[in-house]
Parts: sequence; structure tokens; C-alpha cells
Amino acid sequence: MKKSFCTVSLVLLLFSGSALQADDGVPGLSATPPAEGNYVQTDQGYMVPYTAVIPGTDVTYTMVPIPGGVFTMGSPESEPGREPNEGPQFEVEVPPFWMGQTEVRWAEYRLYMDLYGVFKEFERAGVRPVTDDNKIHAVTAPTELYDPSYTFPFGEDPELPAVTMTQFAARQYTKWLSGITGQFYRLPSEAEWEYACRAGTDTAYSFGDDPADLDDYAWYYDNADDTPQQVGQKEPNPWGLYDMHGNVAEWTIDQILPEGYAKFNGQRVTAEEALVWPEDLIPRAIRGGSWESDPEDCRSAARLESKEADWKQGDPNLPYSAWWFTDDPTLAIGFRIMRPLNSPDSPEDRERYWGADAWEIAESVEDRMRDGRGALGIADPELPEAIQELRGGR
Repeated sequence: MKKSFCTVSLVLLLFSGSALQADDGVPGLSATPPAEGNYVQTDQGYMVPYTAVIPGTDVTYTMVPIPGGVFTMGSPESEPGREPNEGPQFEVEVPPFWMGQTEVRWAEYRLYMDLYGVFKEFERAGVRPVTDDNKIHAVTAPTELYDPSYTFPFGEDPELPAVTMTQFAARQYTKWLSGITGQFYRLPSEAEWEYACRAGTDTAYSFGDDPADLDDYAWYYDNADDTPQQVGQKEPNPWGLYDMHGNVAEWTIDQILPEGYAKFNGQRVTAEEALVWPEDLIPRAIRGGSWESDPEDCRSAARLESKEADWKQGDPNLPYSAWWFTDDPTLAIGFRIMRPLNSPDSPEDRERYWGADAWEIAESVEDRMRDGRGALGIADPELPEAIQELRGGR
């Protein structure tokens, strides 16, 4: 499979805000190569950057094509700041995909948060009921915050990255976006995330090994003024992705194993084989460092382990919320989305990327549904129009 990737033109195209679309209307896939800008050639067509509008709103998000290839995952023992769980290194073969140009912003995430009220109104009106036949297409909406001023002390500027959501909430966001757009979105796996972050490099950072250069590419402890910053202000990595180092750390799908990457025994595997599907609630892998991180924690291979109970000590709910954290460092944890070139065939296979995968999460969700504190609704292409009708066309 031949691939072409023009990184210099990529940056120019993304700054212009241009979006390309296939002749048959599939976002980001074109039958012919673009006249300018980056693209990835595949046997299905040319993958190009695209900017899409979230249906029923004027909010947009931009996806960047990532070429397929092979990379070495993890860090060498000689890398300054290396932690034991970053090795031993092994090779991963990654197929092409699209990655969010930036972390998911409040402008986008607030639309998902608003579903709690929407689904409650649907329930009261007997509109769009969830049944056994359509439940696989249902999403949970995050419960309303008991103390927004405490949870979001840095505000909700639409261009700031959204923070403090659990991995489950981030996964449900991707299910909602997939349902209303008809495209398959999900969280990246650790291998996909690190591959996109490295962008063809094998150095500690995507720009080299010297942390003195981090200021040009990242918001971190030394330059962020103790607060997250609007997305996309620093230099992008070679593949046009912003804030892969710093600003907010980002959820991935994977479980972190006590022995690091030892199970792979240094062998080359596919990205699918490299994915460590979670079997326990903790620890799960968070990547990229944040505005409160030291430089070594912003390296391409650096991993942050989730600590569910520690991060919910301020939560008055029992069991704890399935959607929100209340305690540090989650004010510095968000996520970005990806879209594979080839999506899973069955609803059940797609649900594996989206649904509750630990009994603690499922119990928390079920508890809130029983008590009327949770909200469940169908995420499909008709949802935006149904919301418009609910609000009287506003």
C-alpha cells in the first residue's frame, strides 16, 4: 500500500482551515489526490484532512490523516526520565487512521454534557424511548455537576480542552459523535497514540531529545501559569497534531500491566495485537503530559496510570460517579478522538470501544438509572433534529 505524506504542506493547509471531502460524501476520503496539502494514499482512496460540523450545531472539529507504518514503542533504557513501565521496547505495525488535530474542547464536550437534560425531557415526553431492540445504540449522558465552580476552576472557555471526565465518559462521547455523524470515532489505543505523537521520529519528543525546546511545542509546568491553555497555540508535531506534549494528558483505551511491555517479548505485532484491553478498573493509560507536568513526563513514551478512587475522594456519590472525577490531577486530564480507516463490522465489536468494561463502572451507571439520576438515550443521525424539535426549533 503506497502512502504519500507532505508534512510541510500539512501545516499550511491546517492553518487555512480548509476541509476536503470525498466525491461520495465520506469525510476525509477522496477519489483523487488534492491539488495541495497533505494526504495519505490507500487502496480505498486518498485520506485527507477534514473539518466537520457537529450535526445540529455550528461547532466544528478537525481530523488529520496519519499514514500507516511501523514504529518502536516505548523508550530505551538510556532515555532521561524513563520509567520501567515504558519498556521493554517492541515494534508495532499501525494502519492509517485520522486523529483529532487538537484535544476535545469544551465547545464540543458541552454538547455531550447537555444530553442529560435532553434525555430527561425525552423520557418525560415519552419520545425516542430506549428499548431492548435499540439499546445497543444508546449512550449515557454525564450527570449534572453538583458543584461546577469546584470542578472547573479554570472555567469553560470553548477553546480550552475539556477535562475531569472519566475514561468511560470519554468513550461514551465518541459513541455519541459516531451515532450522530455516521462515522466511527473512538479513543486511540496506546500504540496508535504514541505512533501519532512520534510522527515518524524516534527521539524523546517529536521535536528531538532536548527538553529545552519543549516551550515551543507544549504547555507544561514551567510555562503554563498553573492553568490549561486554549488548544492549538504551540507548534504542531511533524504530522500536524497540536498539544501532543503537554496542555492536558489524554485518555487511551489500554490497561497498564505491572510488567510494562514484557508480554510482547520484543516481537513485532499489529496495533490491534498491541492493544491491552482493560480487565480491571485501574490502572489505565493516560498519555502526553499536561500543563502541570515536568518536561520528562511530556515525552512521547511517558505513561500516567489512572487512580480511580484517589481521583474521586471529593465525590459525594456512592458508588462514585461513572462520568466525573473531582480531585487532582484530573483538572489536567482530557482526551482526543481518532477514526480508523476501517471500522469494526458489527455493533458488538464497536461497542467494545465505547461501553462499560468493568463491573464498577456498570454498577455505578445502573445505580444512577435505578434512582433516576442517570440519563440514557439513542444516539443516531435523527437525534440532532429531535433536539431541535424538543426546543421548538431554537
